[in-house]
Amino acid sequence: MSVDDVRRLKSEADEPGWEVDPDDDWGVAVVATVGRQLRLRREAVGMRAAEFGGAVGYGEDMVYKIEGGKRIPQPEYLDRADEVLGAGGLLSAMKEDVKKVRYPKRVRDLAEMEAKATEIAVFECNSVNGLLQTPEHARALFEAAQPPYSPDDVERMVAARVARQSVFERDPAPAISFMLEEAPLRRDVGGTMVWTQQLERLLEVGRLRNVTLQVMPTRSDAHPGLDGRIELLKFADGTAVGRSDGAFNGRPISDPRQLHTLELRYGTIRAQALPPRESVAFIEQLLGET
Repeated sequence: MSVDDVRRLKSEADEPGWEVDPDDDWGVAVVATVGRQLRLRREAVGMRAAEFGGAVGYGEDMVYKIEGGKRIPQPEYLDRADEVLGAGGLLSAMKEDVKKVRYPKRVRDLAEMEAKATEIAVFECNSVNGLLQTPEHARALFEAAQPPYSPDDVERMVAARVARQSVFERDPAPAISFMLEEAPLRRDVGGTMVWTQQLERLLEVGRLRNVTLQVMPTRSDAHPGLDGRIELLKFADGTAVGRSDGAFNGRPISDPRQLHTLELRYGTIRAQALPPRESVAFIEQLLGET
């Protein structure tokens, strides 16, 4: 292998955001198990770490970190390792669990509930909901946080937010309702190009048959959502989970009486918001102004 080939091997700097969270016990266990399997397979075919790294396109140091459970392997790494080591698909099959490890535990829990929900209803007061954000928009929001997140943490959180959007690909599709305040829709997050793409994304999702998208005009009267976000998830077995920034200390609730309170608030807000067709027209108008 030439010096130029070595320089092209991927290192940690090429893949930010794939560190293991030491506080995530399940994630640590999964990555350690995958790393052990990779090492055993490599040793079984008699390949040294440097030789294997060259074959899969990674530096020797990265190979040792992945095998030692210190780094989360990318899906492409597992596919290439499966091919190089002749694992017959066993290593590639680990991609789903490994992909979940990259996301913070609280995001995994939320994504799991969204993946099971038959109905999802969200009101957002201060921002575009995460299920609607483009990667560039999400990145701009995370990068604006104070104290600042590390670049690795930003990439990890962006990936987690985008992964939740697989809810739009479910079959059968859940019924999803979004209500957004007008003010955040006028905030040019990330610059003109990023914001134009975000408005286009809102229109794309708002036109899906299973999605209702409504905008609450700034000039509307006071409503029960001014305290912050409201989320409601309903499941096929008749159970539900809800959360509101302005009720029950912001914690998730499942008691029917408390859920009824959130449903009343959500219904009141929905009645005051622009109808779906007018909301789409309003976003189209905003897009024309960018």
